[in-house]
Amino acid sequence: MKAKIFFPLIAFGLIVAMAIYFLIHPSYEKSLEAKYYYEIGNYQKAYELANEAFSMDLYNRMASTIMAQSKISMKYQKYVVQARKYLKEINSIISKDVLSDADRAKIKMMSEIMVDSYVKLAPSVITDKALVAEAQKYYKEFERILEKVTR
Repeated sequence: MKAKIFFPLIAFGLIVAMAIYFLIHPSYEKSLEAKYYYEIGNYQKAYELANEAFSMDLYNRMASTIMAQSKISMKYQKYVVQARKYLKEINSIISKDVLSDADRAKIKMMSEIMVDSYVKLAPSVITDKALVAEAQKYYKEFERILEKVTR
């Protein structure tokens, strides 16, 4: 009878001790903060905090994962920002009445850069689906532009 009560209490005590350690250990505290910033989309801050946490404790897998995921997400974010910039520039070029060969070459070059850059991106299971979808939308747009320019 005492064994039935004793073992669950020990298990519960160990779980509580692990939870307390997890919450008060500075490395895991930073990891949780990094996870928060990752979830709200501030990938740079998440990366910095995860890097700090990982340097405190090299066995902190949470910090390692957040650091890797933030790095991937920052690449996607950078791609989207660059895509917007290039599309704005392409739209200003296209708004002219007559396109010169230099304009066509510039549009082709920007489109090739964006298509090649997208191929180098590698999403993971955790990467924000909306961010990946937005990057893919721009990739398809640049593929379409490239196809029109090379005809």
